[in-house]
Amino acid sequence: MQLVEQAGPYLSTAVSAYGVGVLTRAEDAAAAATANLGRRILQAVWHRRGEQSRVALEAAVQDVADDPEDRDAAATLRQQIKRALREDTELRDELAEILSVASSGVANVTAYGERSIAAQTIGTAVTGDNITLKP
Repeated sequence: MQLVEQAGPYLSTAVSAYGVGVLTRAEDAAAAATANLGRRILQAVWHRRGEQSRVALEAAVQDVADDPEDRDAAATLRQQIKRALREDTELRDELAEILSVASSGVANVTAYGERSIAAQTIGTAVTGDNITLKP
């Protein structure tokens, strides 16, 4: 229950920002930290559920996306997540870790591939050969 309460603001922001696409959206470096954290939480739950549970979770996310002010829809989404946490201790540990890192202010950033960059906060980043920037 405590994990769900801690995750609530992140979930709401993620659903408001991405709608039901939050479940499959790739990480977007420009996304706000709160929405990105909510997206990670929802995706962790979604990826560890069976097909029937995924459908129910997707419907709950869609209801919140359709009406972010609907407290009943938000409660249904929280119930879906609580159910998943009750049934999956590994998921519970994963979400606890995600929230712990978020609250500690520590960011894990990974860059891979030739000429890749990693940054927690960035304005403009340009990589590659023969780049011309115009004001």
